Amino acid sequence: MPRSLPHSTSHRLFFCLVVSIFVVVIGLVSLSYIRNKSEHGVPVKSLDSPQQADAPLGFPLPSTKRPPPFDSRFIQLTAFERAAIPTATRMAAPMGTRQGALTYNAQAYWDQNTRRGGHHTGDDLNGIGGMNTDLGDPVFAIASGLVIYRGEPSTGWGKTLILAHRDLKGNILQSMYAHLDKSFAPHGKLVHLGETIGTVGTANLNYPAHLHLEMRDSTGIHIGRGYTSDPGESINPSKVMLANSANAPEDLSPCPLAILLRERIELRKQQIFSSQ
Repeated sequence: MPRSLPHSTSHRLFFCLVVSIFVVVIGLVSLSYIRNKSEHGVPVKSLDSPQQADAPLGFPLPSTKRPPPFDSRFIQLTAFERAAIPTATRMAAPMGTRQGALTYNAQAYWDQNTRRGGHHTGDDLNGIGGMNTDLGDPVFAIASGLVIYRGEPSTGWGKTLILAHRDLKGNILQSMYAHLDKSFAPHGKLVHLGETIGTVGTANLNYPAHLHLEMRDSTGIHIGRGYTSDPGESINPSKVMLANSANAPEDLSPCPLAILLRERIELRKQQIFSSQ
């Protein structure tokens, strides 16, 4: 007959097994609470309920005696959110290098797209390789702002972020980043200019990888459609970024001849001034 393990040895093996299972469970629970720069567990703001709308919007209609379907266009920024929105002292491109190189605008703001039923409400920014060569590339905040929406409004939009900014005149502007593969910035977070807030995606394989960037002159939180006949609150992203950039376009990559001519003009001015 085979020998059985001593009673004390079997107890030790059972104890080691229990301890090992306990350690593994503790490790898995600890990992689930570790907050790193990933999209898992990051707060999301829903547009499926009137959590920020005034109570009368949900009151029953006299005609039907029932509450109307909730319209997310009624969601407005709260007083606390408005107070927290930082001023965008300058803006920069959301993809590519610091000056936005190595990217191109595949479909500009307000381009007509008959197949999709209207004008484009934003800019479609691509890496210069086209197709999915920019899949997973970092997406940067175009300016310091407050994250007022993070979620996935539909499969066609994919993961989406909306930041609120104040321009130098105090007006509230919004930048929307759609079709993301990953989104890192949680709802309610203050982000700084150039911070990585997500990565370029395909909106659940609906399109080749690109970033859909929108700008809005609005205090509401509404996703809307990517193509429309009425611009509404949408504005041209390229023009807004150019108007709020720190440098004129020619100063981002200055022409050597222009530099030489400016130096000669300055030298001539000094000579004239010293001779007087």
